[in-house]
Amino acid sequence: MSTYTVEDPRKVTTRRLIEMKAKGEKIAMLTAYDYSMARLVDQAGMDVILVGDSASNVMAGNATTLPITLDQMIYHARSVVNGVKRALVVCDMPFGSYQGNPLEALASAVRIMKESSAEAVKIEGGREIIESVERILSAGIPVMGHLGLTPQSINKFGTYNVRAREEAEANKLIEDARLLQDAGCFAIVLEKIPADLAARIAGELTIPIIGIGAGGGCDGQVLVLQDMLGINQGFSPRFLRRYADLGNVIEDAVGNYINDVKSSDFPNEKEQY
Repeated sequence: MSTYTVEDPRKVTTRRLIEMKAKGEKIAMLTAYDYSMARLVDQAGMDVILVGDSASNVMAGNATTLPITLDQMIYHARSVVNGVKRALVVCDMPFGSYQGNPLEALASAVRIMKESSAEAVKIEGGREIIESVERILSAGIPVMGHLGLTPQSINKFGTYNVRAREEAEANKLIEDARLLQDAGCFAIVLEKIPADLAARIAGELTIPIIGIGAGGGCDGQVLVLQDMLGINQGFSPRFLRRYADLGNVIEDAVGNYINDVKSSDFPNEKEQY
């Protein structure tokens, strides 16, 4: 069994992530949505835990991230925070909680911080939502940006294909990244864009760039926990590396339990009072 030894046991903060980038230390980030899994991920030495709106897909079975509500995100974030001691906990702001109305965006972010005790929020988009970003930051709430493939805009894109292959979209993405940094974001997630473009942005910006399907030139990487553990077996993009096959492990364990109950093998004399 391989283990990772945490060299610095201090609580991870937004400032420390920027220090890690300055030192060339890669940032490890995973999603989590509940207490039990968050506790394990944190104990393993994770730097950042994202309470992603991907909970809509992997926890609730929805086809997109759009249906999940602010109340549901707060519930998941609170559960994760209860299991974490070291990692920085970032909570996604769900679709409809910040677009178009900076005051509503601030109110949503305040609710997340007060009711879940998460330490930062993440928002999808660039210039289109910059007023909401600035309003949230003005209240002292840390913001992580998200550019490239932004799943909350899937109905606009119409596809989950790689973004920013064309020069115009790539230039806008670079401009948006700079805009988010200048506004005060402490980090940016780049999802499913060409590796050379992501590396360029990581090289030009002083804040950490976290990639998902954006190549090794980023300052860190993020994956969805259920994907990398093999629990969600129906999702196999090129950027996903599976580190376990827990889907089959769990199914076999449950099947063995059923067989033991049906055959009266469980419980045995040692497993009863």
